[in-house]
Amino acid sequence: MSDMQIQQALAALVPTGSRVLDLGCGDGAMLAHLQATRGCTGYGIEIDDTNVLACVQRGVNVIQLNLDEGLSMFEDASFDVVLQIDTLQHLRNAEVMLRETVRVGRLGIVAFPNFAHWPNRLSVLKGRMPVTRRLPYQWYDTPNIRVGTHADLGILARRNGLKVLDSFGIQNGETVRLLPNLLAGTSVFKLSR
Repeated sequence: MSDMQIQQALAALVPTGSRVLDLGCGDGAMLAHLQATRGCTGYGIEIDDTNVLACVQRGVNVIQLNLDEGLSMFEDASFDVVLQIDTLQHLRNAEVMLRETVRVGRLGIVAFPNFAHWPNRLSVLKGRMPVTRRLPYQWYDTPNIRVGTHADLGILARRNGLKVLDSFGIQNGETVRLLPNLLAGTSVFKLSR
């Protein structure tokens, strides 16, 4: 699945005109897409200098911040939607950031590579860590601090008192509701307090 297919599928979850905070926004492509196609406003949070510059060049409001330091600069319900797209697996404080996502936003949308996807399972069964489009790094040079599964995030969210409003997978641009833990390369959760 292309990055554009993931972006479009996730953008469809964001209500038109929302005030959005995009955590780990990268080069700002998602927020720029939401501004252009859904009339959204908001900010991206990014740590990498090159990505911060790319955001500015795209016209995306960006704050340079290490997410491991938290979101204390934002009041409760400051945003309609807080996005964490391919961010959670890079953070040391994953539980804290899940709670912060729904504290700062009325709705949290979290998406990440699903390690339990069947090609990953097959790779591990063969004795190798998977290297796929969604998990493109060798085990020894990955920026991911951890890998997770669709089922694991549901358990973690509920353990932290979050409401799972919806959960599904995305595979080849299509929504996967039947066995997303097995059949989807990307896991998606809509969360609230």
